[in-house]
Amino acid sequence: MKTILLAGGCFWGVEAYFQQIDGVFATEVGYADGPFPKPSYEQVCAASGHVEAVKLTVDESVLDFETLLDHFFNIVDPTAVNRQGNDIGAQYRTGFYNLDAEDEATLKAYIALKQSEYEKPIAIEIKDGVRYDPAESYHQNYLQKNPNGYCHINLASYKDV
Repeated sequence: MKTILLAGGCFWGVEAYFQQIDGVFATEVGYADGPFPKPSYEQVCAASGHVEAVKLTVDESVLDFETLLDHFFNIVDPTAVNRQGNDIGAQYRTGFYNLDAEDEATLKAYIALKQSEYEKPIAIEIKDGVRYDPAESYHQNYLQKNPNGYCHINLASYKDV
């Protein structure tokens, strides 16, 4: 099993999307890359510098990193800066955090290949040494608990990858 920390906009939808993918063993939503530990949702929304993130536990024998990237690019606008869908703010930026060297190299090569598909530069953060804290319990599995809750992602689009 491997842990992957990523951000793709509102964490409710990103988590719900990846929960449908074969090889994703577990998910957890939280806050990453901020200046202080254990922020509240209100602090994150008030421009604390944290990003809404999803921690995935992945079975690499079922889901390789490049296929995971195919899914990620399926649900984000990789050229958007500090926004995804209708959500605007630094907490909605896209990124991959604390990757091992092999996955970071794969991600950079993948981005280099994908760039030709976009007019604007791909704006996905790649950072190491990033702090992560789980979000409050009411955010975990939010769309399972609230099936009609807000989501900027077409959750059925995982079938297109």
